Amino acid sequence: MKYRIAGWAGAGFLVAGCWALYFAAANKDNPIEPIVYTLAGLTQPIALVIFHFSVSFYWILLANTVTYALVGLIVETLRQKLSNSKQPTNGNSLA
Repeated sequence: MKYRIAGWAGAGFLVAGCWALYFAAANKDNPIEPIVYTLAGLTQPIALVIFHFSVSFYWILLANTVTYALVGLIVETLRQKLSNSKQPTNGNSLA
């Protein structure tokens, strides 16, 4: 399970890194469409808070990595509980 949570954390790191590259490379003359900000807010939940404060790129990477790791911990724990509840309890398997 720890590898799955590490995968979630890695995904959060990659998402934050890709958004940082996108916003760094975006043309400053053209306004960024609201759909882009919506997608950035959905894929980086911590960004909704950070947009109002001046925070460095590294803190955003760290915060998004930790956020995804916590979400991964919750999802993987629930997935494990649900898969254990579907197994027969009396030892008889249907295989």
